[in-house]
Amino acid sequence: MTVVTRFAPSPTGHLHIGGARTAIFCWLLARHFNGKFLLRIEDTDRERSRQEYTDSILASMNWLGLDADEPPVYQSSRMGRYKEAMQRMVASGHAYWCDCSPEQVEAMREKARKEGMKPRYDGRCRDLGLGPGPGRAVRLRTPLSGPITLHDIVKGDVTVDASELDDMVIWRSDDTPTYNFAVVVDDMDMGITHVIRGDDHVSNTHKQILIFEALGHPLPVFGHVPMILGPDKQKLSKRHGAKAAVEYEKDGLLPSALVNYLVRLGWSHGDQELFTIKELIAAFDGSNMNRAAASFDPEKLLWVNANHMRETPVAELAAMTRRFLADDVKDVPAPALEAAAGLFQQRANTLVELAKDVRAVLLSAAALEYAPGAREKALTADSRPHLVALRAMFAELPEWTEQAVHDALHTYIDANGLKFKAVGPVVRVAILGSLGGPGLPETMAVLGKDETLARMDKLLVQPL
Repeated sequence: MTVVTRFAPSPTGHLHIGGARTAIFCWLLARHFNGKFLLRIEDTDRERSRQEYTDSILASMNWLGLDADEPPVYQSSRMGRYKEAMQRMVASGHAYWCDCSPEQVEAMREKARKEGMKPRYDGRCRDLGLGPGPGRAVRLRTPLSGPITLHDIVKGDVTVDASELDDMVIWRSDDTPTYNFAVVVDDMDMGITHVIRGDDHVSNTHKQILIFEALGHPLPVFGHVPMILGPDKQKLSKRHGAKAAVEYEKDGLLPSALVNYLVRLGWSHGDQELFTIKELIAAFDGSNMNRAAASFDPEKLLWVNANHMRETPVAELAAMTRRFLADDVKDVPAPALEAAAGLFQQRANTLVELAKDVRAVLLSAAALEYAPGAREKALTADSRPHLVALRAMFAELPEWTEQAVHDALHTYIDANGLKFKAVGPVVRVAILGSLGGPGLPETMAVLGKDETLARMDKLLVQPL
């Protein structure tokens, strides 16, 4: 059997992290078994669906690397197919036309409540043999009793009795299918073998099982994963630091890091925390998905991202950073950007931070800016002579390499009986404009001799 999974978002908003995690689980399962991953856009909500959200979802999926194996299926283009399936169910006796108004149905439910029973439609149109007509809907002929068992790869067996369920509407009086009916027809036609989704769908699944059976189709494997919660164990929201996937892209996170973090929010593989995409594909077989809800931790996500940045080839990292560069350095040649990115790769936590860090290296000496208070703190009556002497020493170096700069710097420190802190801060402010940053020799090697000397000259003309 070829494993076929699907992700089915509704284009009523951007792709949020709960949906992204579901998509990742489905994609990984398909890739692990060399199967197919399909995408379905559930856009039948005419009032709330927006093309901009469809575009955003597709862009986020592309950024995360969740490539589908076929073009997206749009529910809005399948109305004829849904009607055909509905008519088939009516013809087979598994569904029937109902002319009860919403007010009548609510009265039935209120009566049941008063009698201490489960509020539900009382089935009065079940055997009337009605046909289509204005204001009429189609209902599923639910068994009056008997167990309906969901075999769930996450939750185990979940059984309800058919007597707990309503004769639910599968076709509305406005001539459109209901959600539960449309998704079953879609999953049948798309050949879906495994359905992984949030556990807020568990209550729908027993109803969908009845529709699969009514249409004579084998059930897919179901897996319902718990929702992601905030650190306070409440429903995840923006106040917990959660954002749409598109916002994480704008914040400079690596897609591999977000995938890694979201997978670990609902799945485990021993004690391993950090994974490459290849490692995730190899390990994710649908088992070990957690039954308990996981808590979202923005700091942990940042830690995962920082680790992914450390392991990313510098050329790839530099290319991803370019879109975040300030306009005055955005067009620097790739080799210069790669060299600068290499200096800060072990320090930056996001691409936004990295872009900000490398700017000081990519600017010309004339455009270099000093961090507030850095110049005043580093350039003093004691440090200025050292900067003058070092500038002269560096100017005489026959070769300009990291090792040559390192040796010259420490020769000067040792010869004058100094500690590094006597010269380090003033040199650092001269070449980077701030008191923090990567090692001086490697930074100066990347800047080059002429640029390093020009930066020293610029600070030396500053007043004490």
